Order: sequence, then C-alpha cells, then structure tokens
Amino acid sequence: MTVELSILDLAPIRRGHTASESFAASVALAQLAERLGYKRVWYAEHHNMASIASSATSVVIAHVGAHTQTIRLGAGGIMLPNHAPLLIAEQFGTLEAMYPGRIDLGLGRAPGSDQNTMRALRRDPNSAVSFPQDVRELEGYLSGHSLIPGVQAVPGNGSNVPLYILGSSMFGAQLAAAFGLPYAFASHFSPGLLDQAIAAYRAEFKPSEALDRPYVIAGVNVLAADTAEQATEQFQAVRRARAVTLYGRQLRLEAPEFSDEQADELLAAGLAAHVDEMLTFTAVGTADDVHAYIERFAERTGADELITAHYAPVIEERLRSVELLAERTVTV
Repeated sequence: MTVELSILDLAPIRRGHTASESFAASVALAQLAERLGYKRVWYAEHHNMASIASSATSVVIAHVGAHTQTIRLGAGGIMLPNHAPLLIAEQFGTLEAMYPGRIDLGLGRAPGSDQNTMRALRRDPNSAVSFPQDVRELEGYLSGHSLIPGVQAVPGNGSNVPLYILGSSMFGAQLAAAFGLPYAFASHFSPGLLDQAIAAYRAEFKPSEALDRPYVIAGVNVLAADTAEQATEQFQAVRRARAVTLYGRQLRLEAPEFSDEQADELLAAGLAAHVDEMLTFTAVGTADDVHAYIERFAERTGADELITAHYAPVIEERLRSVELLAERTVTV
C-alpha cells in the first residue's frame, strides 16, 4: 500500500526575520510541494506566538492559493470554539469558490494558545463543550442543509468543503468515528495516545455520506538533510525553539528573539524531557535515514496519509527536507 504524503506548515518566523518573509517562504514551500506531488499543505491556527505567523489561517490559505495551481490547501486546523460556525463556513466557502476542489477544513477544539489569549479572543472557557454541535452546524452550512432556519452561508452553502477532525485525545477519535469523518492525529507534537486513538477511531467508525470507511492521517516531524550532521544540527535548533516557545514567556524570553545559550539553559533546567517527548515521532537524518523512519511509522500507524512537519529553521533547509522526503514513494 502506498501512503500519501502531505505537509503541515506553521509559517514559522525565523529569528531576525519578518512575517512577510515567512509568507513568502510558505508560498515557496507550497509551490515545491505541488511540483513534487505532495497531496496537500495545511496551516494551523495559533495565537500570540511570536514564532508562528499562521494565526489568520484562512487569509494565509488564500494567499498561497493565489500562487499555486493544483495542490490542496486547508486548515490543520481551525480551532472551531474560537469562532462562530457560520463565519468559518463563509470563510471556507469563499476559499472553495476561489480555488474549486482544492480546499480542506480540519477542525480542532483547543484554544490554539494560553488562557490569557483565550480571554483576548473572547472565547468562553466552556465553549469546547459545544464542539460536536458546532461541527454539525458547520457541516449543515457547507452541505446546504442549514440547521438554523433561514440562515445560509454565502458563499459556502452547498460547497461541501470536506471536514476533518483533528485531535490528540480519545475525544477527537471517538467524535470523528461517530460522525463518519476523516481523523488526523497530532502525533507531531502530542504523541502519547497515538495508538489508542487510532484503534478507537477504526473500531467505532460509522459510515456517513462523507466517508464510507475510516481515513487516518498521522503527523510526523521530518528533518532531512544532505548529511546526518546537518540534520542533527537542525534538530537541535528545533529543540531550542520549542523550549522557548513553550516556556520562554515565563522568563520574559520570547521567540523568535533568543540566543542559543538562553535556549540551552532552558533545556538544561529540566525542560529537555518535555520537549523531547513532544518530538517523539521525528525523522532526522539523510534521505535514507528519513525514508526508513517514515516507512516504520507508516507501518506502525497503518495511516492512509502522513502529514509531515518540516521544522528546519532556514527556509532553504525546509525546502531541501521536503525535496529529500519526496525522492521515494513510502509504501507499507
């Protein structure tokens, strides 16, 4: 069986660079992925993170769509409790009208940031409780069968933008199974329940109009380089950046403006274990090394598709990683 390969792009803002440069890099990455035959590129909604530029996710998708021709683009994902379902139906209905047959909508229920940012978003702390109902409401707008009398999404009504449930817990797996939707597990940063969640999703899946059999996407990090030494250096840079993103704010140390020494101090202070646990599923090395790892991961998960996150700090290194991974077909 051949496993489809896709990409998750966080539009990272490199130290000393700007969001404008980040978006230019995202365009270059999507164009390369299109040429190399990747299935899709997704962008994630994060807020109040100085090193991530994809907060206005639908705007980023629109920008990249204007510079590509065929590759699918989407959200991986929209944090639905941050928004009214009607607004998301309108946004993604608009994108589908602009780029017909190319738009995906992955949905999560996390805030995409910290508690203070939740308040700044005017998000009700209990809003995640209504996530299943919000998914159904959104589904109704996009399918042309609105659950709210007299309210239609324009554009969006009847667009049938495909929905995906994203998660890293049993909740998302069980919801995707109950609704008969594809399921994407965020194993690229929250690996703990990967095996259990996928097993539950497959065991409990109920066919729907959208999907007649389970469809699993699993996330995996990739740092492929021409030499093992280069890949190892990139991995260390990723560990540093992750430590600062997670813990630097507490010490008034903000990504992306930090020194390697400051980041290493965070890792040495006991944070390395948490960072490395998050990066459990990471392929690091040459093309041969990475392909061997990815094939083992694909066999372990039985996934229909792998969504790969290429975290090298320099865009040229990310593009090379994407290129090296695409050199061979992944089969299980």
